[in-house]
Amino acid sequence: MNKESTALPEISVRNRQRKIALDQAALERFARRALPLCARERGHGLSSLEEIAVLLISDRKISALHHRFMQVEGPTDVITFQHGEIFISVETAQRQADAHHTSLDHELRLYLVHGLLHLHGFDDCVPAGRRRMQAVQEKIVLTAGRGV
Repeated sequence: MNKESTALPEISVRNRQRKIALDQAALERFARRALPLCARERGHGLSSLEEIAVLLISDRKISALHHRFMQVEGPTDVITFQHGEIFISVETAQRQADAHHTSLDHELRLYLVHGLLHLHGFDDCVPAGRRRMQAVQEKIVLTAGRGV
């Protein structure tokens, strides 16, 4: 085993919503391929975590988190907490997939990588950071998706 793989946290994907059918096992396999790709990017943070939990939830639950922690009403796509939790709204992902003519799987993968990059220290609050993050996450989604 190389040093890089031993320094990375365990990652799990848990489906906590029942409205939309999805392949949780496939998303977890994707997450395990995406994690080391994210860790190779310039940044820090992933190797300091012991585990990462990706929780797939409803719009109602993500709206409650959005309001409680960011004082913003309504659902959002993904919320990342620096101690290693990534919450993803499956309903929002489905709406975005329909609007952008992509698939639910693609949107979920995109949000998962987005959350991992936030954990690794990426910031999308300013335009330059947002452009860099978008480019990196698209590259990782494509690369990690090849193993599916």
